[in-house]
Amino acid sequence: MTNPTVNELITRSNRLGSDPKNTNYAGGNTSAKGAETDPVTGEPVELLWVKGSGGDLGTLTENGLAVLRLDRMRALVDVYPGVEREDEMVAAFDYCLHGRGGAAPSIDTAMHGLVDAAHVDHLHPDSGIALATAADGEALTKRIFGDRVVWIPWGRPGFQLGLDIAEIKRRNPQAIGTILGGHGITAWGDTSAEAEARSLEIIDTAERYIDTNGKSAPFGPPLAGYEALPEVQRRRKAAQLAPFIRGLASADKPQVGHFTDDPRVLEFLSASEHPRLAALGTSCPDHFLRTKVKPMVLDLPADASIDDAKARLAQLHESYRADYQSYYDRHASPDSPGIRGVDPAIVLIPGVGMFSYGKDKQTARVAGEFYLNAINVMRGAEAISTYAPIDEAEKFRIEYWALEEAKLARMPKPKPLATRIALVTGAASGIGKAIATRLAAEGACVVIADLDAEKAAAAAEEIGNTDVAVGIAADVTDEAAVQAAIDACVLAFGGIDIVVNNAGLSLSKSLLETTAADWDLQHNVMARGSFLVSKAAARALIDQRLGGDIIYISSKNSVFAGPNNIAYSTTKADQAHQVRLLAAELGEYGVKVNGINPDGVVRGSGIFAGGWGAKRAAVYGVDEEDLGKFYAQRTLLKREVLPENIANAAFVLCTSDFSHTTGLHVPVDAGVAAAFLR
Repeated sequence: MTNPTVNELITRSNRLGSDPKNTNYAGGNTSAKGAETDPVTGEPVELLWVKGSGGDLGTLTENGLAVLRLDRMRALVDVYPGVEREDEMVAAFDYCLHGRGGAAPSIDTAMHGLVDAAHVDHLHPDSGIALATAADGEALTKRIFGDRVVWIPWGRPGFQLGLDIAEIKRRNPQAIGTILGGHGITAWGDTSAEAEARSLEIIDTAERYIDTNGKSAPFGPPLAGYEALPEVQRRRKAAQLAPFIRGLASADKPQVGHFTDDPRVLEFLSASEHPRLAALGTSCPDHFLRTKVKPMVLDLPADASIDDAKARLAQLHESYRADYQSYYDRHASPDSPGIRGVDPAIVLIPGVGMFSYGKDKQTARVAGEFYLNAINVMRGAEAISTYAPIDEAEKFRIEYWALEEAKLARMPKPKPLATRIALVTGAASGIGKAIATRLAAEGACVVIADLDAEKAAAAAEEIGNTDVAVGIAADVTDEAAVQAAIDACVLAFGGIDIVVNNAGLSLSKSLLETTAADWDLQHNVMARGSFLVSKAAARALIDQRLGGDIIYISSKNSVFAGPNNIAYSTTKADQAHQVRLLAAELGEYGVKVNGINPDGVVRGSGIFAGGWGAKRAAVYGVDEEDLGKFYAQRTLLKREVLPENIANAAFVLCTSDFSHTTGLHVPVDAGVAAAFLR
């Protein structure tokens, strides 16, 4: 049975963490102190439950709590070696754990254990950080809160900060919490409800003061030509720039992207002070750990041409990389972790919006959310004062902290297709769905494109949340619809790496029964459709400069002549030759083009369920339910081909094991000798 104190802590944490005005994703921490029976002695033992390292308050569960013996944790004060060696105290927390200890204790554990209060909240609200980063934040805190909230100058999170906050509370019994300079807030209470109420009091009071007393244009007057473009125009421009920008952001290592045209981003970029403020960078440690110390900002008006924007972005990227390297070199010591890459994590395009990047979609999305928090902080600080983040040297100490490096080292090894972005056509069922599912399981982000938007969305939802898979409508016979699908892909995940031409249909008819309409339909969907998809995707792949894979799901019928399928087989032969032609043309850009030739895939197939199966069964004189077995018996391996078998081949073709293979057709037909490639 869960301890009631823990239940209260989880409930409070989830309430606070679910509202973005209170704290950002995975930001801040909460704690509670209480008693449990020690299973060894049978006696009560005082414990500290505190959110563990890397957890998120909004989704916190009991498994995300670190559990420490309070007497042992507080005894660390007697062996604390001083601020120069305070990092050693994090390892010392391991000797204070109760039982298995739960989650790994975070650097803020000392703050929670040493403060003499039963419940403690440490949060990163935009309004609180606005005060914390205001040039006269200490005076503002006194003016707004009197002696009810105490100002603490910037101090790096750690044991010393915990001692300092504990002393502040001891000396100020009337205080309900603190504003931590450059960082956030801390509040406490004798009960969980009191701690939560005090946290919200600090947040809401700061917000009301800024709203009531702040300047109406904290980012300065409008900057002519930098206003937001109309929605359709800006999203089209974003899609045109996305692959190019992703290529820049991936110069050191591939990244997944996220795009937002949130009105607050557009407002910031349309104002005259945005270059100065962006150059100052973010302040709260949770912010710049994810956004880097500052963004890369395009310094051209909103109506700049795509070519001009790309040319200037390339120049800015070169300067950004040199500047970041200089930042590292200025502050690195012999024992600093190695530089993690010099590309920007945030790219701002006036009139268009913000691109953010990370090792996966969630990381990229959260980086963007954090920079939006930073914009809110700058707005608040500039409204009532002047934005003054912590200095560069302190930022470096946090960004290249040995403890942060250790946290990164604990991350699981990336999956084979991590950072890859795949678009699969005809993916709401059958082979396409199996391929999308396999690629996602191997770490890729996937876009399920299908003629049926509802089925595409349902298939994507089965695979994962929108950080993993999205479903879109796509008619591959329509050039504008195909371009819209590519645009949707690059706006969803930043770019595109893998294209699977799988959309198809078939009509089983003899030559004399096949009409011109039958012929045109099948060629439009498969031959024309795969051509249109490959062409639109190739533009993005070339612009991105990261190579990529185009895979055609052709058929053993592209080389095998069977009865009563003239239209289907000839369009499959067309697709098969597209593979060879595109392999020859796109190789110079590092794009591999390969095909897969399945035999009849009966189970789970939309084509076979749509009448093709019944007609093929009639041609071969077998019952429709036995068609899969019939196909299996005519193969060398006597095995039925399933959608998952084609998915396996698609996955392998995208891996580094096939880095030197292009123009290949892989038979996945259990061995049909008549379809052997010669």
